[in-house]
Amino acid sequence: MSNAIQNRYDFVLLFDVRDGNPNGDPDAGNLPRIDAETGRGLVTDVALKRKVRNFVGLVKEEQPPYDIYIKEKAILNRTHERAYVAVGAEEELKSDKKRKGSGDTVIKARDWICANFFDVRTFGAVMSTGVNCGQVRGPVQLTFARSIDPVIAQEHAITRMAVATEAEAEKQQGDNRTMGRKFTIPYGLYRAHGFISAHLAGQTGFSAEDLELLTQSLVNMFEYDRSAARGEMACRGLYLFKHEGKLGNAPAHTLFERIAPKLKEEGKPPRAFDDYAVAVDDGDLPAGVELIRVVG
Repeated sequence: MSNAIQNRYDFVLLFDVRDGNPNGDPDAGNLPRIDAETGRGLVTDVALKRKVRNFVGLVKEEQPPYDIYIKEKAILNRTHERAYVAVGAEEELKSDKKRKGSGDTVIKARDWICANFFDVRTFGAVMSTGVNCGQVRGPVQLTFARSIDPVIAQEHAITRMAVATEAEAEKQQGDNRTMGRKFTIPYGLYRAHGFISAHLAGQTGFSAEDLELLTQSLVNMFEYDRSAARGEMACRGLYLFKHEGKLGNAPAHTLFERIAPKLKEEGKPPRAFDDYAVAVDDGDLPAGVELIRVVG
């Protein structure tokens, strides 16, 4: 698509959490996710993309071309039907075929969704359920975030001065307390990597304006995602490596190695971002690569 970005980007995202749970695991009682072998904390790519979606939906009010495909209480097949109506394929919706949609209609519907939904244009989506709108491989991909150093999960007993039912109140003879558990990490500095493909951007229409909105989201997403469970979370660094060409001018891993957070005092458990020094090697960059410090 003509307005798509023409450069490859790779980026490093640093964020931290203090006295909170950045990404609980529902299969483990909502404990913070931790690599069992190294003790380092984990935050899934899915959790990070959820925060980006929420931020974009908030600032753009979920209006095209910045609507959000994967959002709370969404019914995806209804969105697919909207796409067919928008491209003038209502008759195909009435077809008796189990798998609706001719080849041309699927392409048109897919392109309509890309044009109207920011998260599909950015992260991609499988849209072949129900009414077939095809699949999109998104130009922006994120890794799991991993803490720089090992973290510990602390368990806290909490008390609610109320009960839910009359039966509970009678059992407690009016004491009316409900005990619970809360899990936090005292402190953790996390690092995630991201990749932006100019070739895939050309297929979805991911534009320079979309890139600007994405970077704005990564910087500010924690500011609008406050909750008692997550404690204090903040973006501490966002470093974009812009390549001169679509294919890129250097391997991503060699660029990522130039961003090196390290404890100032080895052996001391970190409890704040000030306990770290972030070394940024921006000298003698490979030809055709530019480092853009958005934060940090």
